[in-house]
Amino acid sequence: MAQRILSLAAEESPERLQEALQSLGEAELGEMVTRQALKGRETAALLRGIFKGSPCSQRSGVLRRLQVYKHCVPLVESGDLHLGKVSEIIGLLMLEARQLPGHALAELANLFVDVIKGGSLSNGKSLELFSTVLTVLASSKESLAYGKGELNGEEFKKQLINTLCSSKWDPQCVIHLANMFRDIPLSGEELQFVVEKILRMFSKLDLQEIPPLVYQLLLLSAKGSKKTVLEGIISFFNQLDKRQKEEQRVPQSADLEVATMPLDQLRHVEGTVILHIVSVINLDQDLGEELIRHLKTEQQKDPGRALCPFSVALLLSVAVKHRLQEQIFDFLKTSITRSCKDLQFLQASKFLQDLFPQQYDVSAVILEVVKNSAFGWDHVTQGLVDLGFSLMESYEPKKPFGGKAADTSYGLSKMPAQQACKLGASILLETFKVHEPIRSEILEQVLNRVLTKAASPVTHFIELLSNIVVSAPLVLQTSSSKVTETFDNLSFLPIDTVQGLLRAVQPLLKVSMSVRDSLILVLQKAIFSRQLDARKAAVAGFLLLLRNFKVLGSLSSSQCSQAIGATQIQADVHACYNSAANEAFCLEILGSLRRCLSQQADVRLMLYEGFYDVLRRNSQLASSIMETLLSQIKQYYLPQPDLLPPLKLEGCIMAQGDQIFLQEPLAHLLCCIQHCLAWYKSTVNLCQGSEDDDEEEEDVGFEQNFEEMLESVTRRMIKSELEDFELDKSADFSLSSGVGVKNNIYAIQVMGICEVLIEYNFNIGNFSKNKFEDVLGLFTCYNKLSEILKEKAGKNKSALGNKTARSFLSMGFVSTLLTALFRDNAQSHEESLAVLRSSTEFLRYAVSVALQKVQQLEETGQTDGPDGQNLEKMFQNLCKITQVLLWRYTSIPTVVEESGKKKGKSISLLCLEGLLRIFNTVQILYTARIPQFLQALDITDGDAEETDINVTEKAAFQIRQFQRSLVNQLSSAEDDFNAKETQSLITVLSTLSKLLDPASQQFLQFLTWTVKVCKENALEDISCCKGLLSLLFSVHVLYKSPVSLLRELAQDIHACLGDIDQDVEVESRCHFAIVNAKTAAPTVCLLVLGQVDKVLEEVDWLIKKLTSLGSNTSDPSQPSNQTQALEKGVILQLGTLLTVYHELVQTALPAGSCVDTLLRSLSKTYTILTSLIKHYIQACRSTSNTIPGRLEKLVKLSGSHLTPQCYSFITYVQNIHSESLSFMEEKKKKKKEDEAAAVSTVMAKVLRETKPIPNLIFAIEQYEKFLIHLSKKSKVNLMQYMKLSTSRDFRINASVLDSALQEHNTEDAENEPHNDQSSAAEHTDENQEPKKKRRRKK
Repeated sequence: MAQRILSLAAEESPERLQEALQSLGEAELGEMVTRQALKGRETAALLRGIFKGSPCSQRSGVLRRLQVYKHCVPLVESGDLHLGKVSEIIGLLMLEARQLPGHALAELANLFVDVIKGGSLSNGKSLELFSTVLTVLASSKESLAYGKGELNGEEFKKQLINTLCSSKWDPQCVIHLANMFRDIPLSGEELQFVVEKILRMFSKLDLQEIPPLVYQLLLLSAKGSKKTVLEGIISFFNQLDKRQKEEQRVPQSADLEVATMPLDQLRHVEGTVILHIVSVINLDQDLGEELIRHLKTEQQKDPGRALCPFSVALLLSVAVKHRLQEQIFDFLKTSITRSCKDLQFLQASKFLQDLFPQQYDVSAVILEVVKNSAFGWDHVTQGLVDLGFSLMESYEPKKPFGGKAADTSYGLSKMPAQQACKLGASILLETFKVHEPIRSEILEQVLNRVLTKAASPVTHFIELLSNIVVSAPLVLQTSSSKVTETFDNLSFLPIDTVQGLLRAVQPLLKVSMSVRDSLILVLQKAIFSRQLDARKAAVAGFLLLLRNFKVLGSLSSSQCSQAIGATQIQADVHACYNSAANEAFCLEILGSLRRCLSQQADVRLMLYEGFYDVLRRNSQLASSIMETLLSQIKQYYLPQPDLLPPLKLEGCIMAQGDQIFLQEPLAHLLCCIQHCLAWYKSTVNLCQGSEDDDEEEEDVGFEQNFEEMLESVTRRMIKSELEDFELDKSADFSLSSGVGVKNNIYAIQVMGICEVLIEYNFNIGNFSKNKFEDVLGLFTCYNKLSEILKEKAGKNKSALGNKTARSFLSMGFVSTLLTALFRDNAQSHEESLAVLRSSTEFLRYAVSVALQKVQQLEETGQTDGPDGQNLEKMFQNLCKITQVLLWRYTSIPTVVEESGKKKGKSISLLCLEGLLRIFNTVQILYTARIPQFLQALDITDGDAEETDINVTEKAAFQIRQFQRSLVNQLSSAEDDFNAKETQSLITVLSTLSKLLDPASQQFLQFLTWTVKVCKENALEDISCCKGLLSLLFSVHVLYKSPVSLLRELAQDIHACLGDIDQDVEVESRCHFAIVNAKTAAPTVCLLVLGQVDKVLEEVDWLIKKLTSLGSNTSDPSQPSNQTQALEKGVILQLGTLLTVYHELVQTALPAGSCVDTLLRSLSKTYTILTSLIKHYIQACRSTSNTIPGRLEKLVKLSGSHLTPQCYSFITYVQNIHSESLSFMEEKKKKKKEDEAAAVSTVMAKVLRETKPIPNLIFAIEQYEKFLIHLSKKSKVNLMQYMKLSTSRDFRINASVLDSALQEHNTEDAENEPHNDQSSAAEHTDENQEPKKKRRRKK
């Protein structure tokens, strides 16, 4: 039969063809087509023949065509046919579909919907036909039956799509359907419908099928609904990530019915999806802009949803395209700083923490992206690197104008900018660890920045470089050419940068000989450079090399108690076979360094400070170094035993024209000798029992030489008078003359030499009385000079006076000395220590040096002298010093100390200052070691385990000691009250209170105690009052909101200063004794207003959060619990603040800062009230909700308790100022010339202080304007609570005006006869006045 139809179709006889087809039944027709298709012969020709014989003009023809379509669709989907055959059939059917009438198309479309619902699509090929059917249907004009009614083609198509999207889809055909919808013209509404349906299907699909579906969806988004597509994809993967995290946290979760996907599979799918999105954005830029727009708006509402690991990775991948890079990085940077600020804001306030229990941290999200990118996300790495550098550059440490950069590399980074910079470094370091291909690029960029940014601080880049090298020293070998290139520029870099850079790349020097050799060449050149900085860089480099290249036989680092972190890897691989080469190499370097001993003082200084460290790490170089030092000191040492002074000071200075310079830092040289000798004796002698005798003799030679020399110098220094050094009270110490400069240099050298010898003699003395008498003799010499310098500096007011010379005592010795002086109870030591203890001056000196050392540690993170950079040793010394100072302060109060003391601070007060500095320093430098520090202070509990240290308990114990001291101070008689000590005690308490856990009982006790002290003590000292109240606020804010406290303080200020209306008597409700006539204004008033401002900032922040939450709710008619909690919090805070202002604006504040601050603060309050009203206007627009009763109460309160009083206060302020002006006018009349300047300053002051008034009035009126809006929107009359104000800047006082007019009328009546004359006189006056002015101008 098929053959017959084919042959008939070939002939031009349609009638016969139609007859033949009519003779076939539906089943036969279908069977024929199937058979022909399966044979694979001439199927298309057969179908063409059938269509030819079934013209659409005849009803039977249309029916037959429909039969063919209905039969072909399942046939195509059956999977029995070859794909080529399928395409051929579908292509033909698509062509012929356009011929079908509307009702047939509708029937066909319904058939397809049924097929899809039934889930019998296998390869989805037939959907190409469905898209054609729907497209043709949409353009059909005829009415089509649908249900009981009729629809046109467009509406019918809409209904079909609606039915389709509402029905259940087989997960296997989702991709085919998504592809099909691309070919159908869809309206915006239909598209939205389709997109939402496809997004809902994500969760039902297998993970591997999602990337191709996402791709189809993205292509579909070219028609519109871009935002929905992106939002859906991002939130889907965000949910998956969260579920994955949840599972990792609770691995054996039995109730999880569905075992989710493995992690690596999820990450690979995410990576593929991101690639798809990026490739579509490359073709469609609008999609990229839509992505940024969507995330920006989302971030305002809920940053946790906007910036999840998936969306951040997506943004960074898109950022590689330069057109969007700037926008994306700006968005990410602002998000990071905003997140840091928000976290900081939340941590500072318990009130906010209660409202926002979950805190979102974008930094953690970005670092998670770095971790995820290990799963082959190469497309994200470039974005990560660029973001890291962008953050480090945007928020790098700033260099103050003309000053030294603040070094933030140690300690906590408090500011959001510092945290952002740290995050940038973490991103780069983690990316470096995870991605090998990009390592050399990161390294190169870091090195480039160290070189090119030499003028600005580069500590953060050097720190990053150091961490990179530690994580993979061998990687640097591949980039060694870049490192050697950097070395070539060493001589042009600042010395700090050079030292940091060399310390960072030092592990590489041990691994790569070529790099080491190139560095040595550079350094040897630099030693002969003209630039002083280059020579200093060379010395720094050589000392580093000497420290790190061990010579065979040197002691191990543990024996030398080596500094932690200085050698970052112990790569002593070469030591076995290369130590001979190392020795030659080290001796060659020493030879180069000896040449430096004839250079400037700065270069020599570096050497003297570095030799000790070299010796400690490389003990075999001891004899060479000691020989060098011996030959150097011999140039200045006078061996004759009776010659005074024992050292040639004139050899240490050099004159150049009129100027005099220090050439040889003699004190530093002696200091270096002293430390090296002490180390040599304690360590090397122990290990030299097996050495050759001759070598020992040689070594003993220089040891003996040094000991005799130091002994002789000590003896002669004690005998020397100041005149021997040409220094006495009559000497000139001014820095303007050459002689004065020379005398200053001499004085500092002599003082330094005395200090070095004090340390030397104490250490070798072994508690012998004679040695301690020598120590005291040396101190006497030091002290005389010190006193003279202080006295001269006081007279000259020179820069030197403000700075004490840096002490030469080492931190280790200071801790030993203090312990001996104050805590050594050994019977055998008592007699010798009594010598030192008898001198109060010496005791005071010991404590003040400790204070100086701690200050240096706090400011720079290290101290002078040996082990100064070893943080561990410094920590141990700090603990020892703190124990001593704490014991000394608590056991001997200041009052007990000798009352007839000479000028200068008492030792107890110095101890207290030292403790304050130490507590600060420990919190900055040793945050992680605070438990061990507190443990060390608690002598009673010395054996407790390290693990169970309760910081809050230990801190509370220390706090109690200082509380007792403060209470004693406050309850002491007026003559004994020491304001300086009280202030220091308050600061110590506030520093220690930071260690208490705000949720603990101890914290609450401390807060209660602070409130009690403020209530019971009528302190009149301004600075102490300031300190106590600041402490109270800082503690209170971590417990709950301080508004009720502020109200009580405001009532006290009002009672203390009286009312603006003098007839009103304020009832005296004294809550806080600390508020009294002396402190109420401006001190307490300004502190209260400062705290009010902080509360206002919190409220403002909350209102912004409210607004963003309001626009985020899915069901706007039902505000969420969180929104209601926030609204309640905001209104309660503002309500209590209004009562605070109610008190303050009725207080007779003195003109000046209080009035000015209050007016500004009031303007701010009205602005915030206005933004709250705007929030409710917005809420009323989106919902039909009424406004809460709380808000109505707040508005009523503002109308009754604030606005009227504000206007009265404005009048009061203007009256004060007009009084001061009229007073000045009277003065002006008396003394015209002298007072002109004074009047103009008063005028300027009045203008400045009345400036905030118009702003306040404007803020009040804006508030009232928006209240009217809200009243209309909410149908609640809020303006009934507002009294319309009459007070304005231009108000006319009627009674004053009447009396003035009456006076004027009586004057007129008296002067009537002379009227003409007087008016003529006025005219002449008027004409002449300008002439005078012109003459003046000439």
